[in-house]
Amino acid sequence: MSSPRSSARCSSRIPEWLRVKLPSDPAFARTGGLLRDLGLNTVCQGAKCPNIYECFSRNVATFLIMGRHCTRSCAFCNIGAGRVEPLDPGEPARVAEAAARLGLRHVVVTSVTRDDLPDGGAAHFAATIAAVRARLPHCTVEVLIPDLRGDAGALGTVVVAAPQIINHNVETVPELYAAIRPQAEFERSLELLARVKAAGITSKSGLMVGLGETGAQVRRLLERLAATGVDIVTIGQYMRPSAAHPEVVRWVPPAEFDAFAALGAELGIPNVYAAPRVRSSYNAARFA
Repeated sequence: MSSPRSSARCSSRIPEWLRVKLPSDPAFARTGGLLRDLGLNTVCQGAKCPNIYECFSRNVATFLIMGRHCTRSCAFCNIGAGRVEPLDPGEPARVAEAAARLGLRHVVVTSVTRDDLPDGGAAHFAATIAAVRARLPHCTVEVLIPDLRGDAGALGTVVVAAPQIINHNVETVPELYAAIRPQAEFERSLELLARVKAAGITSKSGLMVGLGETGAQVRRLLERLAATGVDIVTIGQYMRPSAAHPEVVRWVPPAEFDAFAALGAELGIPNVYAAPRVRSSYNAARFA
């Protein structure tokens, strides 16, 4: 795992291994139409995920609840800060309905960060989990949650709802937090993951590479994640959503992702899914 300094200068041209084909399957349009009809947001669309064509064509989507605007301004993210919307009490039922119509057997729900809410939106997550369970009792549920400002009680609300997997992404190495994730705290994220594990729920986290981190920093990050007892870690290539976002410092070749996965296994992390186009909810059902 080389550092940016030891790699070739990064070109703005997307390498061949990251290119995706445009959709030709009619299921792609049907999935998008269903979500529009139900008035639902997805992180696939909001975050400009490179896997949207593949996932929508397979009738798979990751639901984004609590609005389209975030109370934070993470530099890497395409979901922008803005005027937040009141919570929609009908949204959990519509998420469950969409999951049923799509035929999902594993439902992934994430959200914008809502620091304006007393519980950070924990109760809305719990309501969504309950609605999915009521509509699809044999379905597994994964939630990708914000840090809830470190509120143990708010996290407890999500834990009591008993999703199979609770995911919280650390996103990048702590040395880059000031530039990339300025309103978050690395130690707070680790504490959340440790609490999830202590509660007996499968814990999951993810990070991007290519933002300027070194191999040594990634190793230390994986060591810290392993120390929380994390069950699943995803690692993917950072891709710049627009010209307003930080530039890609390095296109990390596929062989290095294989090395990340081997390192995670060496450190005792049971499941490490590392590849250039991996995102935290990509092929999430494989772990459920």
